[in-house]
Amino acid sequence: MSGNEVHITSGMQEYIDKNNKYLAERAEYIEKTVKKWKFDTIAVHGLYSVTDALKDYQGSIIEPIFMSTSQAYTDSDEMAAALAYKIPTWCYSRIANPSTYYYEWTLALLEGYGFDGATSCCSTSSGMAAIMTAVQPFLQVLTKAVEPRNFVATAQCYGGTFQQFTVRLMQERNIECRWVRDATNLDEWASKIDKNTRFLYGELPSNPQLGFFDIEAVADLAHSHNLPLICDSTVATPALLRPICHGADIVVQSVTKSLTSSGFGICGAVIARKNLVTNIDDDTLKEDFSLAIKYMQNRDFGPNLHPLQAVMTLNDMRTIRSKMDLMSRNTEKVAEYLASHPGIESVQYLGLKSHPLHELAARYMWLVDSEFDDQYQRPINRYGHLMSFCVKGGVEKTRKFFDNLQRIWRATDLGRIKSVATIPAISTHQQQGEEGRALAGIPANMVRLCVGAEHPTDIIADLDQALHAAKGA
Repeated sequence: MSGNEVHITSGMQEYIDKNNKYLAERAEYIEKTVKKWKFDTIAVHGLYSVTDALKDYQGSIIEPIFMSTSQAYTDSDEMAAALAYKIPTWCYSRIANPSTYYYEWTLALLEGYGFDGATSCCSTSSGMAAIMTAVQPFLQVLTKAVEPRNFVATAQCYGGTFQQFTVRLMQERNIECRWVRDATNLDEWASKIDKNTRFLYGELPSNPQLGFFDIEAVADLAHSHNLPLICDSTVATPALLRPICHGADIVVQSVTKSLTSSGFGICGAVIARKNLVTNIDDDTLKEDFSLAIKYMQNRDFGPNLHPLQAVMTLNDMRTIRSKMDLMSRNTEKVAEYLASHPGIESVQYLGLKSHPLHELAARYMWLVDSEFDDQYQRPINRYGHLMSFCVKGGVEKTRKFFDNLQRIWRATDLGRIKSVATIPAISTHQQQGEEGRALAGIPANMVRLCVGAEHPTDIIADLDQALHAAKGA
């Protein structure tokens, strides 16, 4: 991709030709080798190869951490070509770094697993930065005249997303967010689209309500209006759901969560398919969205990911499929226990057959490559390790239950290898206010539970004793 127009000298052209050859060889390696691997192999290796290690990194088996702010250049021609974005560059770690490069390619390949086209990724410092990075390019002012702008989004979403859309975009910039209350109602989506709409946005499964929608139908609707569909797929991870394979244009990940199950840091990512759909007349944006936002928008905004965090997260992601399988199975057992408990008002978990969205979620949420797994040898549905439930008796008993948890951690966190619980109304969604929480379907007696890798018997025992304590309140 090009930056500002510059005069190409003969010396610059030599570097450009050399790097075009490298890019062609990389594309061939991805298409003929990497994309033929199974999901687990891609998660373990990504784009980091023995050739890379021996050629550039003294044979290091694990991707090195490049704790460096910038790259040195051979001469002025190479520098000029690099800073015009005519060749790949690590010019400054706010823009790119070898460690984030391998992180980005691993996520691009995992989210694109099973997709016929090409995908690319832009790393960010957090999941919230990923959302901002993904939506900002579509909200640009296209004319000098004052123009109304809007986008359509699912009301069931993470509290930080609600705040970003409501406060930062609607209140501060007068960009209208048109909330969809029932994301399964395609007519409701359609009724909110007009000539000033820039994109459709949906979170699935949603945090904490476990909302879901028909990705293919919503993507088709978006594309019929020449709009992109952006999906937050943080809760599922690419081990269970890959929206790009079902028509979505862009996926945002709070990689902080399940993909970094160790809980060692904050990070995010935007993954997009090449040649996405948009009514923004910008060929660079359409052709390679992730590269465009990395080299232009995020160069100026600066939500870059630290190289140390990139490599720590890479190590967490290598076993994401087996971890999501284990924690999904654990969660299903916990959900079944709570669904039959007299102290529980309701349970929200897509894996329960009684859940109204179970059949819809079952069409999309599958443990990737389970048919090649000796344990299963067939496609298996898995629904993730996030669930919510409402405690009988209102706020007082809910807090009594919550305060009596012993093994389960009380924190505003999810996706951990350890089980963590919170009360969304007083934590993750507190700033939405009562009206916003009512819109999103978050009652005061709802508890969000993210089940970890502990034995489910021990998690159930902790829940049982806490519910018993609440009963006596």
